[in-house]
Amino acid sequence: MDGSGSWDAIDWNQIEDPRPRRSGQAVKESMDDFLLEDEEVLAQGHGVVLLNNRDAGTLSVTNFRLLFVSQAKKCVIELGTIPLTTIEKLNDDVKLQPLPHLSDKNHPRELLQVIGKDMRIIVFAFIPRTQQKNEVFDALRRYTKPANLWDLYAFSCDPSTIKHDSEPKWRLLREYFRLFRRSLPLQGVEEVSLCNEWWRLTRVNSSYSLCSTYPSELIVPRSISDEDLFQASPFRSGKRLPVISWCDPGSGAVLARSSQPMVGLMMNFRNNADEKLVCALSSRTIDEKGSPRKLYIIDARPRANAIANGAKGGGSESSSNYHKSEVLFLGIQNIHTMRESLSRLRDYVDAHGSISSNGSPSAVSVVGDRRNRGSTWGGGNLNSMTSFSSTLGEWLNHIQNILVGASWIAAQISEEAASVLVHCSDGWDRTTQLVSLACLLLDPYYRTFSGFQALVEKDWLAFGHPFAERMGVPTVAENGGSQYELLRQPSLGNLSSSPSRNTLGPPGPSSNSPVQSQTSNNTSPILLQWLDCISQLLRLYPSAFQFSSKFLVDFMDCVLSCRFGNFLCNSTCPNTLAPVFFEVDMPH
Repeated sequence: MDGSGSWDAIDWNQIEDPRPRRSGQAVKESMDDFLLEDEEVLAQGHGVVLLNNRDAGTLSVTNFRLLFVSQAKKCVIELGTIPLTTIEKLNDDVKLQPLPHLSDKNHPRELLQVIGKDMRIIVFAFIPRTQQKNEVFDALRRYTKPANLWDLYAFSCDPSTIKHDSEPKWRLLREYFRLFRRSLPLQGVEEVSLCNEWWRLTRVNSSYSLCSTYPSELIVPRSISDEDLFQASPFRSGKRLPVISWCDPGSGAVLARSSQPMVGLMMNFRNNADEKLVCALSSRTIDEKGSPRKLYIIDARPRANAIANGAKGGGSESSSNYHKSEVLFLGIQNIHTMRESLSRLRDYVDAHGSISSNGSPSAVSVVGDRRNRGSTWGGGNLNSMTSFSSTLGEWLNHIQNILVGASWIAAQISEEAASVLVHCSDGWDRTTQLVSLACLLLDPYYRTFSGFQALVEKDWLAFGHPFAERMGVPTVAENGGSQYELLRQPSLGNLSSSPSRNTLGPPGPSSNSPVQSQTSNNTSPILLQWLDCISQLLRLYPSAFQFSSKFLVDFMDCVLSCRFGNFLCNSTCPNTLAPVFFEVDMPH
């Protein structure tokens, strides 16, 4: 089934804007038919040519996106339309290759290049000797860096017009009940207990006092008390103690997740409550003969990295301390390596690509690359091809490692009825990739529209993947000014540290340099890698999914756009809406 038209299956979160509604403004040039609700035109250019497809039309900067409407087709051109928060860089110093239909030596077109986090490079040509380009450019520089949180479009759209049947917390409980093969009661769900002979649902984290980056409800072994959980949590980085993400009521096998244990440099620190909790994940036998269940402890990192973390108090488990366990390392690299890998791939495509992903000529083929003095690459160069193969292979090797790791985890649970505990360093990046991908392989429900939503809300949102940091979206910063002033990464949230893609201009008045310096290197394509892994599975087993790769692209676009409230923060805890290194007090 194609991904188009599938968004009715997803419950998106809209956020109530606490400010008074702004008075309506007249929309310029009869753009009403092309605007979303509460979308306003801030600047506009007419007779603009989208060089990617040679289409002419009207280019508008709104409070949500850069919108291009074709003059001939009277419709929005998706290729030339991009949300403001998806824009990575603006370039008004662009060299144009000879184009006969646009050539005018006396009055050359004025160009504006827009580089997106979604890999797009869009180039617009403006009518010369007008102020249209300057007006659009100035508006983009201003509104891609909003002054405070409420300026995001997610706070402007009336939430009452968005159809949603439940709150995220209720939907997480519904997923827990599904895992236990029970129906969620219509009323009194907060008081209903959920347990079976192996596991139970605990609300010990309802105030986020156990772990601020975990959900308020957790599934744990039935033999483990709430007091045991409090004693075990300090032994794990960020108090992210082992809890169950997915369970098989038929075999009793579980897929659990945590962060690294704080064993120290000599790997000699222990915690009795932690060992009791981990062993309880596989305490049940797998058959009537009493055969013991195997427990695999999967460390997603390279072994050397795990050992190096011991200098900071972290490390990995010793199988001798955990009964019937085996510790394995997957060798998946950290967020910085992944960011640099994508950066090199992106730089190469930006510099040498001649065809865009939709098959039309890319911007590079009509606009001279500044690093190559206006030259373009049309393929056929052996050195260029070798470089591309190496760069692409590096990225695909990372994808392969994640796929192999998740497949191995799913196989042990499915074929051996073994229990598996997965962690990396913090337990919210590589751990999230592996656990959610293994869940998708084990449970066909997660390969449907509604199941995909449940999976993302459970393992990515509820378990605290730091979206604000990894995606580089606007977030709340702690400083001496407004509680809602925004922190912008120096690279404006790009997924690359390449010097060729810098900020969209000087920092605004809301910037906080000390905070920026500590968080500027925390962007990483963790979600993109996970979606890439799923797209590889889709190519192999298309009939196993209810959706297509187009759905995944649309999903990624929604995450980057900041149109909805789901992906604006780092966890569900009200006190950790800012980057996890800082805490802010949110208003009641």
